[in-house]
Amino acid sequence: MAVTLNCDMGESYGNWRFGDDAGIMPFVDCANIACGFHAGDPMTMQKTVALAVAHGKSIGAHPSLPDREGFGRREMRLSPGELRAAFVYQIGALAGVARANGTTLSHVKPHGIIYGMAAREIAYATAIAEATKAFSLPLFGMAGTQHEVAAEAAGVPFCGEFFADLTYSAEGALIIPRIHDAVDLGKAAARLSRALTEGKVEAVDGSVIDMRFATVCIHSDPPNARDVAAAMRRVLDTVNQGSIGA
Repeated sequence: MAVTLNCDMGESYGNWRFGDDAGIMPFVDCANIACGFHAGDPMTMQKTVALAVAHGKSIGAHPSLPDREGFGRREMRLSPGELRAAFVYQIGALAGVARANGTTLSHVKPHGIIYGMAAREIAYATAIAEATKAFSLPLFGMAGTQHEVAAEAAGVPFCGEFFADLTYSAEGALIIPRIHDAVDLGKAAARLSRALTEGKVEAVDGSVIDMRFATVCIHSDPPNARDVAAAMRRVLDTVNQGSIGA
């Protein structure tokens, strides 16, 4: 199957505009839409879902820790029960907005620091998998981590991700900045091309890590996010077409 391109979106709030959703949406396959805890609000959710529907894109819930001031990128030690309830609450909110727009959710993709925490800690990964299962949805996460272990144990379909606009540590963990700088398009395109053709990525220390994935994630908040989306789309189309031709 062709590898898809997903993007974390819908991260404006009130009068504050954040992310180039309109510019990015034509290039992606799946929109991971913020559910109000790290970003987003009812009207932003409505507008982003409507934009995705207009472009014929799949819609995923993008729940997070309750950390609006830190954009969901500060570690918070919720109990697993609290995390499960927070995720059910957020997924349910976006599911309602999707239904009001004549569509349904296609997946769940955790946001920010809880993504990394759950990759390491089975209790958090299990809480997220259980919340996802309540809606009978697939879970996007990192293959070979507790994300996948918990999803399999809960009977939740799992889709591994590769991050084209982030770097990886030697241990295979994502390096998530609090604020995104402009992405080097050449480096990101080369990183994605190698991951697609060889299943490998170079970590920040120069070591090489094996990658297994079915979808590629980018973010809407780098200053050149629209250009990133267009560049990653070109790489994916080139590789996908070559695979189909083969």
